[in-house]
Amino acid sequence: MASEKITSADVARLAGVSQSAVSRVFTPGRSASQKTAARVRQAAEQLGYRPNALARYMATGRTRMIGLIVAHIDNQFYPVAFEALSRGLQAQGYHVLMFLADGGEQGDVGDVGEVVQELLDYQVEGIIMASVAMSDDLTARCIGAGIPVVLFNRGQQDPRISQVTSDNYQGALAATEALIAADHTRIAHIAGWQGASTGRDRARGFRDAMDRAGMTPVGLVDARFDRDLAQDAARDLMAAPTPPDAIFVGGDLMAFGVLDCLRAELGISVPDQVSVVGFDDVPLAGWPVYDLTTVRQPIDEMVTATIETLMAQLAQPDVAPDKRVLPAGIVWRGTVRKAGTPAG
Repeated sequence: MASEKITSADVARLAGVSQSAVSRVFTPGRSASQKTAARVRQAAEQLGYRPNALARYMATGRTRMIGLIVAHIDNQFYPVAFEALSRGLQAQGYHVLMFLADGGEQGDVGDVGEVVQELLDYQVEGIIMASVAMSDDLTARCIGAGIPVVLFNRGQQDPRISQVTSDNYQGALAATEALIAADHTRIAHIAGWQGASTGRDRARGFRDAMDRAGMTPVGLVDARFDRDLAQDAARDLMAAPTPPDAIFVGGDLMAFGVLDCLRAELGISVPDQVSVVGFDDVPLAGWPVYDLTTVRQPIDEMVTATIETLMAQLAQPDVAPDKRVLPAGIVWRGTVRKAGTPAG
């Protein structure tokens, strides 16, 4: 026979407090004295009580759930960011409901609309979209439902949408200028998907740096943030009549593929023969096997800004959308040769 369900009234009786005090202790955002909270939690633990989140929602009309739509989980940048987003939202008293967007071509189309609708059905209070974009129809749907949306690491022109990105353009510009300053004369770019703002902005920064220096790229290939495509691109570039002496790669995941191709498959010394720069600064970039010079995206600052932006919109629904661009700087490691060092 099943045991009788423990209720908040049972906890209140054992703790010697009111039932509303029990509710305050277990409701995020509400307060109770330290003494009362300790008595209630001790009684709850003794009885084996667990608060009923569904009942709380029915009583308050708030789910305290945030929808997180994600893509590119094979890129080490995103699992690190997702963990930080989840922890940060939990610290604000929110639960995270994560959905993976297949999204067809790099997560920007396809089933994103279905995922958004499912989140709206779950009555989420806000949505963070990581590495996916919003169509006009989806934007209107969320605005109509009163659900704030923040784009993480993705930008778009729509003035109704808040977004947080690193400065992809300036980061790419600085990375390319650094290669030029290191006396490289044959520079190629293996880009991220040009359908994404991140891929476009990094490619634009590369092109502008080359134009300012009066140089012509020896190659510019859209590898769509895909490691295998980046390896194919590196193989083709090195087989060309004028192979590059430096490659700026628009993402660390692709850069790892490029390094593996150059070193393991083609027997090319990095950086003696070819320098390589990535973008993101994921943890693996610092491992000795790669030791990758790369542009660092400030994940902690991006996560903090994303949560602050979402919380501001939840607290004040009519607040103007916020578009934040955070600085991205080069992290120097061992895949770029120093200026004045002749190619090996």
